[in-house]
Amino acid sequence: MKQERYSLDDLLAIMAALRDPVSGCPWDKKQNFASIVPHTIEEAYEVADTITRNALNELPGELGDLLFQVVFYAQLGKEQALFDFNDVVQAVSEKLVRRHPHVFGDSQFVNEAEVKANWEQTKAQERQALDASATSVLDGIPRNLPALTRANKIQKRCSAVGFDWRELPPVIDKIYEELDEVMAELKQTDQDEDRIADELGDVLFACVNLVRHLKKDPEAVLRGANDKFERRFRTVEHALHTDGKDARDCSLAELDGYWRQAKIEQG
Repeated sequence: MKQERYSLDDLLAIMAALRDPVSGCPWDKKQNFASIVPHTIEEAYEVADTITRNALNELPGELGDLLFQVVFYAQLGKEQALFDFNDVVQAVSEKLVRRHPHVFGDSQFVNEAEVKANWEQTKAQERQALDASATSVLDGIPRNLPALTRANKIQKRCSAVGFDWRELPPVIDKIYEELDEVMAELKQTDQDEDRIADELGDVLFACVNLVRHLKKDPEAVLRGANDKFERRFRTVEHALHTDGKDARDCSLAELDGYWRQAKIEQG
């Protein structure tokens, strides 16, 4: 089936061939909805990494890998007479038109805040249409989201109904308050590890709230911090190797000196 240019129809045909009970790929044939979820998550992260690295020449390939995941789910749905790829396209198209009445209808919104408010209201209506018991603004938030992302989403949902600070100072004060509660637990004679973990979680949740108020994405912010630390630590490792030293044999003060130098070099 090798050819110079492929279309979406070709991709769907390739997927069907991979799942053919007789001539298909042994690995592809044994997969199910649950088994390919980890691969879907991995492919999404690879797309994000490509964009973060600004390796846009790699992006078509990575997006193709992610699209293949959608095509795989659609093939599984088709085999079980649940849905097919056309149903996926139909569902997302209807949703986009429904959530953008200011583009595809007669609604008019003055600013972005009104657009977001309408978006959240429409999503709430959709959730209740699927589940009549879904009366909370927090319904429908996946529990298996990365913890930072889920915290951010929870806070955004609450903010949409007015449960939020309007100014920054109390947001920052809350972080100090939660840190004080961690310290109070650490000063206990008989420390309760569950309570310490609980208070640490409150600190992280409060930090996510600060990031959100500053209109940043917590996952992106932490990824940036991870990358910065890694760059600096690798610089420290290189300097130690150049000087013929092992980090395990150095004092903390000596390592701190290398770290400070790495910060200067890395900026």
